[in-house]
Parts: sequence; structure tokens; C-alpha cells
Amino acid sequence: MTAVSRFEIILLLMAVIVLLDMIARRFQLPRAAALILGGIGFALIPGTPDVEIDPELVLVLFLPPLLMSSAWFTSWRDFRADLRIILQLAVGAVFFTTLVVGVVAHWVMPSLPWAACFALGAIVSPPDSVAAKAVLQSVPLPPRIIVLLEGESLVNDASGLVLLRFAIAAALTGSFSATAATVSFFSVAIGGLLVGIAFAFAAILVIKRIKDIDLAIAWTFLVAWISYIAAEKLHVSGVLSTVACGMILGWKQHEFFGAATRTRATAAWSVVVFVLESLVFILIGLSLRGVLYRLGGYDALVALLPATGAIIAAVILARFVWMFPGTYLPRMLMPRLRARDPAPPWTVPFIMSWAGLRGVVSLAAALSLPEQFPGRDVILAITFAVILLTVLVQGSTLAPIVRRLIKTENVRTPHHSKLSEAQARARVATAQFSAVEKASRNDDGTHRHPRLFEQYTYRKGAAARYAEEAEALSPHRIDHYTTVLAAIEAGRAELLKMHREGEIHDSVLHAIEEGLDLEEVNARRFL
Repeated sequence: MTAVSRFEIILLLMAVIVLLDMIARRFQLPRAAALILGGIGFALIPGTPDVEIDPELVLVLFLPPLLMSSAWFTSWRDFRADLRIILQLAVGAVFFTTLVVGVVAHWVMPSLPWAACFALGAIVSPPDSVAAKAVLQSVPLPPRIIVLLEGESLVNDASGLVLLRFAIAAALTGSFSATAATVSFFSVAIGGLLVGIAFAFAAILVIKRIKDIDLAIAWTFLVAWISYIAAEKLHVSGVLSTVACGMILGWKQHEFFGAATRTRATAAWSVVVFVLESLVFILIGLSLRGVLYRLGGYDALVALLPATGAIIAAVILARFVWMFPGTYLPRMLMPRLRARDPAPPWTVPFIMSWAGLRGVVSLAAALSLPEQFPGRDVILAITFAVILLTVLVQGSTLAPIVRRLIKTENVRTPHHSKLSEAQARARVATAQFSAVEKASRNDDGTHRHPRLFEQYTYRKGAAARYAEEAEALSPHRIDHYTTVLAAIEAGRAELLKMHREGEIHDSVLHAIEEGLDLEEVNARRFL
């Protein structure tokens, strides 16, 4: 296949992605599920070209920017507050699932060596950050559950990949040292964190010296890949390096990014993340043909179904078995923890258990197994089945389950927040009013900017009233911003009319349209 042919296939896949995304929105399906099914359908069409996925390229191309994007918007305060639970899931649950799946795999497939069974467990044990983020965007979860799930998925890839490295070494050499493995695990994890922290502060120094917005945005993309690749070259965790780098940059972004840069960077990153996520899931579906070919056709796949079903059940149930005791036992044994953080209702660990979706990291890890690895094709087929079932079944049913079990009012309550959004906006409006009043007032008490003073006086009063009587004033607020949107639309229509009639230059159109766009985004945000 020529390079031009590969590019044409990518363009075709992008067109398919747009179509599948529209279908998913129309029928309210998880986008990840629709893309995987679309990829499977595309792969099974006779005559379609084979799409081979290089696992190392998948990890390097897709994982760093997706991890960086998730880490950038992770609340460090919430992450740190729940670090105990996140590590309990990202390390403890991954180890436990690896053990359970390894035992079950050897039980249903005795011919598969123990090391290969535990390699399979390590591959399917970590829930995937890409899959979790793609599904959680449309699920009305309480903020703390989102923090825990996204925090877990940011860290657990490192645990699973390190365990896989140990299993491969044991399978190929026939030896395993628990002490050496433990020391290696902690050195890889700590080394990855240190590399990520170092690259974050180095990246900040560079960004502060970049004056051009486009260059600054391009640098943020480069940092994602550099932090991952450099860590891997140093034989430490590239996942943890990218996560640490992204969290620091996200925390510090307000110090080195101006409003214009931040607005354009957010837009650029949202498009890139959408494209990468979509390509990941459709490539998972497209890989089915290769899996079937290596396994020996549909007959071999059917013969593998009983064992596959047992392993999928082990993957899902192991998370439940770990989640419930992990939620309630520490609080039963530690009164201080119980007083500081009371036990949640059973619905919380149930939903978090059901949200354990697998995705691109599991597939890439399975594909990265050496050709001579025992049971490689079987492991690859089972991994594909685990990804398919968790994304299609658990991902598709997660939103209805959440709506059934979680009350709507709990969704809007921030986890570690002293002020509501309305109260925070009132404080901001008061600070803005004070600054305008100080800058505007003359010595004789008059104002140099009376219209500006009047505008901010109104904002301050309106924000304070809404903070105190949000529910009663909600209809007035909706009516206000609906009128604002109507005014923006009228202004936009007049602007386009002037442009069509040749009365204004394109540069004038773009400048005024950008302001109208920002106003519209803000108004729709309030609605």
C-alpha cells in the first residue's frame, strides 16, 4: 500500500467518523460504541483494504496528547484530596484484576502458561482513560465520581504496562523475582513522575518566552509527546511523566497563558482530541479482521467463546469484588477516616465498578506481545472481546444506570467547593466593580467613566441577587440571555449583510465576528 493510499484511507475514515458521530447523537448512543461498531462493519466489507496497527506507533501517537488533555483539566486539589482512593484503584485494583484474570484464564485454558495468563490479566486490568473520557462526557455523574474515575484512568495504565513487562520477561526467560519486580515498579513510577515534573517547568520557561499564540499552542502539543518519549527512552513510565507534566501545566496555565491564547488553545486541543479519540475507536473496530485472520477464522473464534466469556466475567466481577470492600472496609477500620469522609451509598461503588471500560491501551499492549510469545493470538482475540463488550455493553448502559441510581441534585454539587458558581460570580463581580470604581472616581466624587461605572454597578447587584435567589430569578436570567442571543444574532446578520454588499473588508468581518462569537459562547454558557 502506497503512502497516498494510506492517506486516502485516513480521509475516508474521517468521513466515516463524522457520519457515525451524527448517527450516535441522533440515537443517543455512546460515540465510542458507534465508532467501534462502524469500524467492525467497515472491516468486514469485502474488498476493503487491510489496516494494520503498529502498537508502538499507537501508544506514541495517540496516548500522550490524550493523557495530556485529560491531565490538563484535572483538578489538582480534588486529585490530591482523593489520592488514597485513586491509588487504591489505579494500583490495587489493577494488581487484583491481573491476579484474578490470570487464575481464571489458566483454569479455562490449562494449556496456556501461567506467565501468559498473567500477561493477559495485565493487558485487560486497567480501565482506559480514552474510553472513560469518551463515555463520561455524556453521563450526568457527580463531580467526585468523575474525579475518581478520570484520576484512576490517568494512573492505572502505568501499573498495567509495568505488570505486562514483568509477565513478558517471565514468559520468555522462565524466571521471575518478586523483589526485583517491586523495586523496578517503584523506580519506573517515581522516575516517570520526576521526568514529567522536570519537563513541565522547562515547558513553562519556554512558553513564557514565546510571544506568538500559534507557536505557544504548537509547543503544548510538542510537550505532550516529548514528556512521554523522553521518559520511555529513560526506561521510566511515559504515562506518569505525561500525566504529571499535564497536571502541572494545567494548574499553572493561568500564569503563562493570556485569554486569547487560552481560548484558541482550548479550541485547537478540543478538535485534535476529538479526531484522535475517534480514530482510536474506529481503528479498534478495524483491527477485527486481523484478529480473525491470525486466530484462524470464525470457527476458531467460536471455539474460544466459552473461555472468552469466563475471562470477561472475571474482568467485570473482579472490579466489583475489589470496589465494595475497598470502599467500606477502610472506613469500618479507621474511625478518623469515617468521620472525615463518610461512606457513600452503595450506588457509588456500583457505578464506579460498572464504569471500568477497556480501550486502546489494552489493544496496543496485546499487539505489542512478541511474535514468539505463547498464546499471543488467543490473548489478542480475548483482549478485543473484552474491549468490545465493555465499551458496547457497559458504555451504552452506563448513562441509564446513572440516571436511575443518582439523584439529579447530587450531580450539581462540587466535591471540594465552599462556594457555588453563583456565589463565586458574585465575588468576581464585586472585585470588578471595586476596580472600576477606584479607576473611575475623580477627587470631587464625579466619574471619568460614568457609563462603565453604571455597567459594573448593575453587574455587581445582579450577581449578588442571583447568588441569594437563584431559583426565583432563573426565569428572568433565561429571558435576559435569550434576548442577548437575539441581539447577537441580529448583529451577526447585519455584519454578514455588510460583508456581502462589499461595505466592509474581510479583516473587519473576522474581528467583529470574533467578539460576537465570544459573547454568544458566554450567553449560551449561562443558559
